Amino acid sequence: MHLLVTGGAGFIGANFVHDIVREHPTTDVTVLDKLTYAGNRANLADLPAERVRLVVGDITDAGLVDRLVSQTDAVVHYAAESHNDRSLHNPDPFVQTNIVGTYTLLQACHKYNVRFHQISTDEVYGDLPLRSTGSTAMFTSDSRYNPSSPYAATKASADMLVRAWVRSFGLRATISNCSNNYGPYQYVEKFIPRQITNILSGRRPKLYGRGMNVRDWIHVSDHSRAVWEILMHGEIGQTYLIGANGERRNRDVLALILKLMGQSADAFDWVADRAGHDRRYAIDATRLRNELGWQPEVTDFEAGLQQTIDWYRAHESWWRPVKAQVEAGYRVHGQ
Repeated sequence: MHLLVTGGAGFIGANFVHDIVREHPTTDVTVLDKLTYAGNRANLADLPAERVRLVVGDITDAGLVDRLVSQTDAVVHYAAESHNDRSLHNPDPFVQTNIVGTYTLLQACHKYNVRFHQISTDEVYGDLPLRSTGSTAMFTSDSRYNPSSPYAATKASADMLVRAWVRSFGLRATISNCSNNYGPYQYVEKFIPRQITNILSGRRPKLYGRGMNVRDWIHVSDHSRAVWEILMHGEIGQTYLIGANGERRNRDVLALILKLMGQSADAFDWVADRAGHDRRYAIDATRLRNELGWQPEVTDFEAGLQQTIDWYRAHESWWRPVKAQVEAGYRVHGQ
């Protein structure tokens, strides 16, 4: 089988490609990636050239997309502008990549009758009340879309396009909405790698607002395995939520990072909160577990976080060249 993986040189996409090469020897991959700030050739550098081909290009380029889709058996669509803070400062790239780019891929997949899987986010559902209020609510595939940020709104728009192409044109497509990922190859502006690399580079970690916002963490390798199961065995037209019951407050995640890296509990700075900061995410992955038999393997968050810390410590040459620029950008906004 041959897969076209968009955004396959980014964090989650690259981990998926590594997983395919390691676990599925009869599957080859073409990666289509624009190599923006979060895409990196180095993420694919150790993979065999006979199994993985990188094409540098834009998913809004209809001619390029048409040619690549015509040569593949399935498309796994990871490519996205994905950072909330960036979407608040400049939404335009999010509209172009997340909406126009998805439309371009859907048109090509419809033309060639190619299987399509849309990688999406739990942020399309908005947020949930904190559990301290007595709420036990979780997102399900039946939850109402209620995006809070330009990023989430453009991903919600893309999901709706996928659903329309399934219903209107019979496209063989599925959607997955996943909770917050952590693991190797994550760009250093994101919450966990930012704290880790701040410590490794002699900076103090930063914590938004009061640190009470809750994220539902999943190791990226578990996300990759879930996507494969959905691609191979998922029901066409269905949406699957991917999560590992990993709810934790931001302040508790930072406290664990500080502990694992030998720092004092107060060795961080409070910074300005994100505008419209979602309170809590929580995924109910019952459908995925019951229908496809998927279960998370990295269920010890502390152990998974230690592995992630070790990876960043061992790969300083990967993140160090961009670190100062990322922190300078945060300082402009008081974060």
